[in-house]
Amino acid sequence: MNEALISRTGRHLRSWATGRPLAGGTAGGGSATVVLEDADRLPAVLASDVVGPRTLVLVPGDQDGEEHAPSGATVVGFEGSLSEPGGDASIGGAIFLQVQDYGTSPYMSLLGTTLVRVAGEPDFEAFLADADRARETGEFEAFAVSPAVQIADLGALGEAAPDDGPGTRLWIAADGAVSVSPQGTRLGTAGDSAADLSAAWSAATAAAPAVALGRAVPEAVRGPAVAERPWLGRYLAALDMLRDLQVHGVSDVRISGFGGRLAAELADVTGAHDAQDPAVPFLAWTPQAAYVRVPGHDRTFRLGGRAARTAERLLVHGDPATAADGADGAAVRQVLDFFAERGAPLLPATADAPAEVGV
Repeated sequence: MNEALISRTGRHLRSWATGRPLAGGTAGGGSATVVLEDADRLPAVLASDVVGPRTLVLVPGDQDGEEHAPSGATVVGFEGSLSEPGGDASIGGAIFLQVQDYGTSPYMSLLGTTLVRVAGEPDFEAFLADADRARETGEFEAFAVSPAVQIADLGALGEAAPDDGPGTRLWIAADGAVSVSPQGTRLGTAGDSAADLSAAWSAATAAAPAVALGRAVPEAVRGPAVAERPWLGRYLAALDMLRDLQVHGVSDVRISGFGGRLAAELADVTGAHDAQDPAVPFLAWTPQAAYVRVPGHDRTFRLGGRAARTAERLLVHGDPATAADGADGAAVRQVLDFFAERGAPLLPATADAPAEVGV
């Protein structure tokens, strides 16, 4: 495998595991990523319209990025398992992946890139307990914030996932059953058309939104638990920020709104603007510095203490006038302008003429 194909395969694998679409989207029909448990199902899949020029197919075997004619799909082989907790897989001698269930992950050594799956109710309960603890105390499970870890099937765990579905990912089990993930509700059979799978997805999500975990966690258990925690999407986005900071050597991090605030006087504000919405920027801090991550822009800014406290007031109140009440109005304007100038507004509705601010 060449470097370009290795990079592409890594992106597709992450999208397939999480249910997040590929960044920037991909043109063409069919599913973006299809993973097969058994190579015997490959002919039926390649003969259907679920694959196209944008599709990357992962299949047990030694295929080395061959382009299938006439579909145009790229077929890549792997060894091992991409589905079974406790298993591992290698792709082209360049990508190595462990698969673990959520419940045992805190006790396992991370030897490399690790996909963590919710494989049953005990895993789901452990995930909720970790999220609740982070929300209340600011303490995040060490394995969950490791840059080596990716939690699977995020839409079923509280992340808004409007683009998940057969157009983003498919899993073909050894018996030919088709879903979007190994733990997912069955949508059809290998060889079914893209239209039939899409219709089955629509019907399944209307009845039970978490298709990706349909065989692992009963909707009667999952649905109410997620509804009681409308902030889970923000928690999952906070994990992303913590992993990114660790990649850049930043540890011992606190995140505003999880167990406290940088400015103690903001801790008791009710109905905070940044309490639930994962699209609202995050403020984090260490004993040495503070950071703001602006979702959707893939950018993190380092701030000084005064600017960080001003930014936190804006994120908590969600309104410049309220944030400036009892504070330095000029500082509020400067912080807003700093982010607007860099194309990543802190509060998008207030983005206008920029001005410099010391950070």
